[in-house]
Amino acid sequence: MDLKVIVVDDEWLALKKMEKLLVERSELDVKVELVGIFNDPYQALELAQQEKVDIAFLDVQMPEIDGFELAERFQQIQPHIRIIFVTAYQEYAVKAFEMNALDYLLKPVHQTRLATTLKRAVESNMTSKPIPKDAAPLTLCCLQSLHYVDTLGNARFFPWKTLKAPELFAYLVYYRNKTVSKQMLIDLLWPGYDAERATAQLYTAIYQIRKIIKAAGLDLEIKYKDEGYRMVWGTLGLDVDDWENDVRQAAEVTPDTLDNHLSIKARYTGDFLEEHRYLWAEYEQDRIRLIWLDHVKQIAECYISQGQYTEAILLYQEMKEKVPDMEEGYFGLMKVHALLNHQAEVRKQFQLISNIFKEEFDVPPSKELTDWYEQWNNDIQRLNLKIGRM
Repeated sequence: MDLKVIVVDDEWLALKKMEKLLVERSELDVKVELVGIFNDPYQALELAQQEKVDIAFLDVQMPEIDGFELAERFQQIQPHIRIIFVTAYQEYAVKAFEMNALDYLLKPVHQTRLATTLKRAVESNMTSKPIPKDAAPLTLCCLQSLHYVDTLGNARFFPWKTLKAPELFAYLVYYRNKTVSKQMLIDLLWPGYDAERATAQLYTAIYQIRKIIKAAGLDLEIKYKDEGYRMVWGTLGLDVDDWENDVRQAAEVTPDTLDNHLSIKARYTGDFLEEHRYLWAEYEQDRIRLIWLDHVKQIAECYISQGQYTEAILLYQEMKEKVPDMEEGYFGLMKVHALLNHQAEVRKQFQLISNIFKEEFDVPPSKELTDWYEQWNNDIQRLNLKIGRM
């Protein structure tokens, strides 16, 4: 495998030393094409605009622009580029880790250590092969549980080693393409830890997530910038987004479009991160659940218009089970049973929702539902009175 490499260092002697090491390497069967060595970082950036680069060896301390800022600029130009920091100072190791560097070399660099780094670079390239054009796209799933669907359509679950790493991953997915501060993450996930221990836990979790992403071949990247982390989204699908977009863009529910809407409904396998019980996810769970509720209500109304009352009843029962403290399922059942002249069932559903609202909110059901029920009840009484006079 060929690796196109550049080296940037403001010290000319350090540049020549690294050039010599790269040219004379013998411990690894890999061809290195040294695209250029630069003591001017801006010249290196110009080259990156014109030619593909796989690996950039960057000195950390440079007068005009430091290695960390330079790394960010390289990755903006070529997102695939892997960064290896080279410095005489051990204290920059944590910062390099936050930048998702492939490696961190201390000066003076030795041939055996460089061989290890190049081997890691080769393995990194091999595990990030492009997905074949005829393969199905990968999809990350947040409905019900956090997992992904591979190119063959199989559900795959992540081999997490700690409890906090998957929650951190889910949180960054929720705030994808937005930077979340380190302090906010620490306050959320490690509120009772001292600063040093909490920071170490955060770094460990980030490291684990990056390994998980890489092993699964997900087109995601965690970037560190401005004292925070950002989940950079690639071409990966996200089931909850795909489902919501399809609901919103679908044509009106009619007998002709019913099958398509039932297919969309079937993809809602559970609430957002339902199995994980993350407190911070409750708002999104409620938001997505309301979209589901409105969608299913439209399908049920379509069934009623076609006289398919059994199918409508099943949907209203499902609505009651998923959102037991909202009126829609009970109200729908009241209307269907009224059409079927199931008077006892109408009264039963009204009593159930009245009791729930009294216990949960200390209020009666909505005026719309109450007025409908009173009108129905009056109509029934008048009908019974009329029958009694006959």
